[in-house]
Amino acid sequence: MDDIYGEEQGIYDKAVSFSSQLQSDATVEKADYDKIVKEYGRLLKQLRRQTKLSDRATNELGASKNDLLDKVNIDALTGIYNRRFMEDNLKRIVKSISRAKGVLSVLMLDVDFFKRYNDTYGHGEGDTCLIAVAETIKESLARPDDFVARYGGEEFVAVLPNTDEMGARFVAGKIVENIKAKNIPHKNNDAADCVTISIGVVSGNVTHTQSGDDYVKLADKALYMSKENGRNRYTYIHLEEGE
Repeated sequence: MDDIYGEEQGIYDKAVSFSSQLQSDATVEKADYDKIVKEYGRLLKQLRRQTKLSDRATNELGASKNDLLDKVNIDALTGIYNRRFMEDNLKRIVKSISRAKGVLSVLMLDVDFFKRYNDTYGHGEGDTCLIAVAETIKESLARPDDFVARYGGEEFVAVLPNTDEMGARFVAGKIVENIKAKNIPHKNNDAADCVTISIGVVSGNVTHTQSGDDYVKLADKALYMSKENGRNRYTYIHLEEGE
């Protein structure tokens, strides 16, 4: 590009020189003038070509950056967000909602007797099962700001900003029913003859003293209660201010 700008400066200097000659009534050959025009036209084409190449390189760099960010934030198996994204985004959401004195709901979800599923059908089928479960949870979420992430293994976390108890209960119940409706065979599931899910649900008014971890820990406690009470269900706990 430096060579192109140097050429441009040379052509500009010639044009200034011809302009000075015209002003002093000196003779300017038309052939010389045509030569300058031709050189400048060639240079403009070269500049346009270089600009297009530069723009393409910039776009490709931006696409590569976005692709890298996706790989950092997305779970490789299920295609939904990963734990890292969930924790970072939940922290931002809690901070934002606390300023507005809004409400937040978090769901902790676990596939029932998944180890038995893997032992019975193999890890390949287990991966297929997790992908189907992740897609079903994602499709069950109601609002654009809601999202689900794979927390680890067969555990998932759904974050529902500005969703109160009634909304959270509705989503949790919908997920339980939608997973069961997939009718994925699981003969060693004590809760049913197909794949089912247990959920812990927590919601509360967000304060500046709370953290995303407070919601996740309480949702995990509610999940444990669902398991203790027979699985294939959700359990709700309200997060009190100051907890």
